[in-house]
Amino acid sequence: MLTAVRMFLLHAVVNKVAPAWVLEQLYELGDDRDLPVEAQGESGGMRYRLRARHRLQEPETEVDRASDEEVVAMLRTCRSARDRLIVLLLSRVGLRPGQVAGLHRCDVHLLMDSRSLGCDVEGAHLHVIRRQNVNGAWSKSRKSWVMPVDFLVAQAADQYAVERYEILGEGGSDFLLVNLFRPPYGSPVTTGAIGELCESLSGRAGLGRLVGPRMCRHAMASNVVDAGGTLDEVQALLGQKNPASPRPYLHPDRSRLRAAVERVPSPRLTEGEAR
Repeated sequence: MLTAVRMFLLHAVVNKVAPAWVLEQLYELGDDRDLPVEAQGESGGMRYRLRARHRLQEPETEVDRASDEEVVAMLRTCRSARDRLIVLLLSRVGLRPGQVAGLHRCDVHLLMDSRSLGCDVEGAHLHVIRRQNVNGAWSKSRKSWVMPVDFLVAQAADQYAVERYEILGEGGSDFLLVNLFRPPYGSPVTTGAIGELCESLSGRAGLGRLVGPRMCRHAMASNVVDAGGTLDEVQALLGQKNPASPRPYLHPDRSRLRAAVERVPSPRLTEGEAR
């Protein structure tokens, strides 16, 4: 839309239907005469180059992290193995709702050696893949990556596999997480259903606030750093491309901040050491 408006104004100015000052109010004007000959237009006429003077900066939405106590309370109020697995995929693995809902059973490799599955990655892990899904789930990250998982996630996935088999048998779609307790049975869960689950669990756990999927993702990133992880490790685990991308996700634990302050020597000790 903005490009169309810009082209319309440019056309009007070039054809002298509108005065040039109209463009000057909105754009920083330049022409191709200051470019190398090779980069100038073939027609030989002057062409405008425009750069917007005013840019709308959308404010960043502050997102708090879910505390470990809140995540544990949500897990305790889960009524199924499937729901426990969803909470762990959000808070322990750090996946976005679209990535959770978009997981297929073939993406989950929980063996210590997955070569029999045609995968050379060692240890239990998930493959996060961007693909078109019938439930509308979509991974925001353009690239695919491998996400290691710990024994808690592997155990939860095993318990869910048993639960799913008891209800659906061999039926259901190839999606990892499917409807088990309401129709259409066996169809993949949606990102909306994941958000509704978090809202319901927050209420049943009496948390006093809604702990959503994004807060769980922030908790995972912060816990990795609190445990000694580095920014490049968080970047890789979250499937992010820009090295600066993990920073908004980091909320240091208060005990770590206190420890950081206590590691700074007092001026008196520093002065004595200098002597």
